[in-house]
Amino acid sequence: MRRKGIASLAALTPLAFAAILFLNHPPAARALDNARWGANYFPNIELTDQYGNKHLLYDDLLKGKLVAIDMIYTHCVDSCPLETARLAEVQRILGDRVGKDIFFYSITLDPKRDTPEVLKAYADKYHVGPGWLFLTGKGPDIETIAKKLGLWSDPDASNRDGHTASLLLGNEPAGQWTRGAATDNPRFLSVMIGDMMDSWKHSTAPATSYAQAPALNIHQGPYLFKTMCAACHTVGHGDKIGPDLLGITNVRDRAWLASVIQTPDKMLAGGDPIAKALFKKYNEVQMPNLRVSAPDAAALIKFLEDETAAAAHPKEPEKAVEKAPEKSASVSSVPGSSER
Repeated sequence: MRRKGIASLAALTPLAFAAILFLNHPPAARALDNARWGANYFPNIELTDQYGNKHLLYDDLLKGKLVAIDMIYTHCVDSCPLETARLAEVQRILGDRVGKDIFFYSITLDPKRDTPEVLKAYADKYHVGPGWLFLTGKGPDIETIAKKLGLWSDPDASNRDGHTASLLLGNEPAGQWTRGAATDNPRFLSVMIGDMMDSWKHSTAPATSYAQAPALNIHQGPYLFKTMCAACHTVGHGDKIGPDLLGITNVRDRAWLASVIQTPDKMLAGGDPIAKALFKKYNEVQMPNLRVSAPDAAALIKFLEDETAAAAHPKEPEKAVEKAPEKSASVSSVPGSSER
């Protein structure tokens, strides 16, 4: 199986060393960066998108563009499903700026299996919109691209998939590149990407403050749900990529829930009938194994129990308290006392 991730610091490519660059380089520095990270660095390797169209890596996909790039494979059972679901959320938040102001590219690390047809089906499962291409090519070419992007690591026997879900953001005209986690909170990612687009395109305009990003609920259950589950599920707002989880604790055994949260891949591979039925019903989207601990699984289940109970017994709106009639002027108050 192909591996994906970030190489150790000693093995990073030159582009990876340039991953954290300040947005406000002086013009001379920008020109130097562009010379280093432009046509003389990126090879014009041919890639094929999910629609069967051919593209040259540099001339067609990178040159003159702002881009967001990750590397996935469609049969992954670890971070790729969450990675793609999160970026689909980011795309919805950014709206039509994707495909106009910034372009999303997901490049497969398993080109033997990930044909254009397979990539198209995968993109459809996540309701991917315009401006986001899923790309495949020849095996050696994919490896070259991964190394050039700084998104490659050698196989590691201790890590079954070798995943590090990274999102590479690039402004090719300015030669500026930065890297973050593709599985981060979608709201934060969208603010970060929006800031970068505005800063890169309008260097004199004030950037949106990160302080404007919605605050995260740091209570354990809600926090875990937002960071690990909300890209694919809702609680009471209808099916998403996966099922609406409102009421799930009333119809599923707690031990089953803990198992499917912690080891969904093993549940499916072991032939669990409920897991198989859900997999088929929801377009065969593989629930990722995020290595959730037993305490975290318990916190998630408790959160779902609380949400289900709250929906079953909604609080009645508080009645307005009538004000007591004003005392007449003839009634005197005791000095130092107050009416309540």
